[in-house]
Amino acid sequence: SLTRLYESGGHVDELCALIENGLGLERAHMGMFTELAILYCKYRPEQIMDHLKLYWSRINIPKVIRACESAHLWPELVFLYVHYDEFDNAAQTIIAHSADAWEHASFKDIIVKVSNVELYYKALRFYLNEQPLLLNDLLHVMMPRVDHTRVVSMFLKSDNIPLIKKYLVAAQTTNNKSVNEAYNDLLIEEEDFVGLRNSIDNHDNFDGIGLAQRLEKHELLEFRRIAAHLYNQAKRWRQSLNLSKKDKLYKDAMTTARVSGSAEIAEDLLRYFVESGNSACFSACLFTCYDLVRSDVVMELSWRHGLANEAMPYFINLMREYQTKVDHLATEVSELKLKVEKSGGPMPAANAGPNQLLGPAGVNGRLLLGHSGSPAPQPANGTPPMFTPGLGSAHGSTPSMGGL
Repeated sequence: SLTRLYESGGHVDELCALIENGLGLERAHMGMFTELAILYCKYRPEQIMDHLKLYWSRINIPKVIRACESAHLWPELVFLYVHYDEFDNAAQTIIAHSADAWEHASFKDIIVKVSNVELYYKALRFYLNEQPLLLNDLLHVMMPRVDHTRVVSMFLKSDNIPLIKKYLVAAQTTNNKSVNEAYNDLLIEEEDFVGLRNSIDNHDNFDGIGLAQRLEKHELLEFRRIAAHLYNQAKRWRQSLNLSKKDKLYKDAMTTARVSGSAEIAEDLLRYFVESGNSACFSACLFTCYDLVRSDVVMELSWRHGLANEAMPYFINLMREYQTKVDHLATEVSELKLKVEKSGGPMPAANAGPNQLLGPAGVNGRLLLGHSGSPAPQPANGTPPMFTPGLGSAHGSTPSMGGL
């Protein structure tokens, strides 16, 4: 009633001075701070913000909120909403009255505290329309709570994916399919094949076959190489090889054949090099796919097409490998023999166990390593063992060299 009396008489300055003098009292009532704030809203709007910053904890915030709203004091209204923990209303006020109330730093602090998730996407649309260059900064603070698929869909519809490139890079740590595909498409548009290769290798949640089918027709060679790489990841070796051979990327083709682990694919590539007259790549393929190709196939191809010189390094290495294995077996046999002699026991019979070279059954059920003078065991039905030409008689004797 005192306030209305002074206002009706036009003594606003005297009323404000009276209340200001009472604020310094030790037991000043909350109503004094509140009424002075309302008076400032009506008559001295330039002073209201300083008053709120000093005494916001001692005023009746809902009453002052209504006064600020009536006076269209939007920055002060946002300030009160924040200190009253009404972050949703604060964010909506900033978006609705951005010309007066928006400030990027404070808006970032407010938007992460809102309870209504829909305000995130409303804020993104607001920034897209008014502050597009700050979108990535806003998305950075909102990233833990936004739906990445929905964000990407929103910017795809408006054709503004390039604006959020930094966000896409950061969001790839979630390995989200929509994020990965949007970022890969952006890199293709920018013709950044290095970035695309890194993205594909580090984040695998995307439609690899669909991307490969798009890239295999790309005009740039490096993107067609990435298509072959994608077919490799999908284990479509033939399609990858065909792409590499078409672009004459023979090193990539050899790598694909080796990674496939298929002898058939490796040998088909060898035949391709022979038919195309590329002897250097034939020799390189023998080195790259050494563990896959069969020696008889290599020997036949080199003999029929005059590639003995190109195949010679392969055969030298192959013979060295076989010799190493034979030497290793001979060492094992010598050690076993020495161990038996030291133990003082009899030497094991020829047919006492499996033979390391000829397998557990030997030849025709007999082991060939042993004492040549020991008779071969007779089968249970009394039928004598059959004679094997070149390996010994029916009684296990070894033929002389002259017979050979």
